[in-house]
Amino acid sequence: MNALTKLIAIAEALWAGHHVHLAPEPEGDRHGTVNCTVDGTVGAAAGDAGGKVAAGDRPPLRMAAVGDSMVAGCGVDDQSEGFVPDLARVFAERLDRPVAWEAHGRLGATMRRVRYRLLPEVEGHPDLLVVIAGSNDIMARRSVAEWEADLTATLEEAKAVSEHVVVFSCGQLYNSPALGGALRKSLRGMVDAQVEASRRICERYGACYVDMAHEDVNADDAAFYASDHFHPGAFGYRYMAERSGELLDGWLAERFR
Repeated sequence: MNALTKLIAIAEALWAGHHVHLAPEPEGDRHGTVNCTVDGTVGAAAGDAGGKVAAGDRPPLRMAAVGDSMVAGCGVDDQSEGFVPDLARVFAERLDRPVAWEAHGRLGATMRRVRYRLLPEVEGHPDLLVVIAGSNDIMARRSVAEWEADLTATLEEAKAVSEHVVVFSCGQLYNSPALGGALRKSLRGMVDAQVEASRRICERYGACYVDMAHEDVNADDAAFYASDHFHPGAFGYRYMAERSGELLDGWLAERFR
């Protein structure tokens, strides 16, 4: 990237900081249970969901998620439409068992905040811990070295919370229609570097890493985004959850089916 493009990217970043109004955290319960019925269909995802219990009366898989606005559900009108309950629905269908989910997320959270504020909110020992962060670290221009230190420390502490940890990459910032072209080009390089570092660290700690930053999640479709043109909307979250289920199917089956 030449000097002129860098200056344009800086200007676009300053403009975005003052003019892009991010969707707030939606109302609704941040926990619920998805009941997969005996015929393989999936029941409600919020509150104490009713319906038939999964075949064999298997106990619910407890899934706790900690992270940024993706976990907080920014971009939809109610928590029940967010990414975490969508993941729970997909996992329940693929595992043929109920999934009890809980979301501990905050708009703007960096990995450091996940470590110090959100991870301690998880009580007990969930069967599955999902960690989603990285976008805000990139937007704050934190270095790869800082990211490596924070992710390493988070995974060290996550081992005491759950035996099974899934780490999701940052979002596709370089595709956001709310950001200028030069800024998106600059962010692409930062995303690539963060993903590569994350992959190495997760392999070292035995965590499953899901690179959604480079997956085809239909992010070029206008319907993917919420009204702020930055976060996914209800369609975007569903699309990403379905793709996550495909990528994690074998990993989940080996541990929970």
